[in-house]
Amino acid sequence: MKILIVEDEAGLRETMRVSLMKEKFVVETAADYRSALEKINDYDYDCILLDIMLPGGSGLDLLRELKRLRRQDCVLIISAKDSLDDKVDGLELGADDYLTKPFHLAELNARIKSVIRRRQAQGDIWVRLGNTALCPDKRSVEVEGTPLQLNRKEYDLLYYFMVNSGRVINKTSLAEAVWGDNIDQADSLDFIYSQVKNLRKKLKQAGATVEVKAVYGFGYKFTQV
Repeated sequence: MKILIVEDEAGLRETMRVSLMKEKFVVETAADYRSALEKINDYDYDCILLDIMLPGGSGLDLLRELKRLRRQDCVLIISAKDSLDDKVDGLELGADDYLTKPFHLAELNARIKSVIRRRQAQGDIWVRLGNTALCPDKRSVEVEGTPLQLNRKEYDLLYYFMVNSGRVINKTSLAEAVWGDNIDQADSLDFIYSQVKNLRKKLKQAGATVEVKAVYGFGYKFTQV
C-alpha cells in the first residue's frame, strides 16, 4: 500500500516516513503545496496524510483538487489546528478522518489502516476476489482458507491487483504503485516481470480462482478465472 505524506515540518515528516516504512508501506513525501499538487495529479495513493497549513497553499485546496479529479484516495487530515470549522470543512470536502497533533505513531498507523479498509474494502477487514482473500492489517493471504506465503513485493503486487481488479494496468503504473519514489530499485521492467511471474505461479499452485493476465503491449489485468 502506498502513502503520501504532505507535511512541511521536516522532523515530523521524516518520523512518519520511517515509522510507516517499518509497517511495510510504500511512502512518498511532499513538503509544500506545489510539490503535493504535482504528486496527486500524477499518481494514485491508498492514503494521503494531509497537513492543512502548507507553504504556498492550503491542504483544503488540495482536497478540492482531489474532489475535482474524482479521485478515490483516502485522506487523513493531520493538523495542529484543533478548530471544529477546519474539521467540518475537511470532512465535507471528502477527507476520511482527522487527527490532531501531537499524536502517537501507533494511533496514526491504526487510523490509516482503518480509513483504507473502509474506503477500499467496504468495511471488511479482508479484500476478497474469487477464493482468494487478503488481509491488509496482517499482510496475509489465503486461498480457500489456506495461507499463501508471498514475499513483500509479491504481496504488494497482489494487493494492488486485487483493489484494481478488472482494470488494465500498465507496467509503469504498476511499478510506481509498488516501488514509489524508489522505482529505480525495480531495475527496469524486467524485475516487475519476474515478480509477476512468481506471483502467477504461486497463485496457480495454490488453486486460486484469480489470475494475472498479460495485456500485450500494455501491461496486466487481474480477473477471476
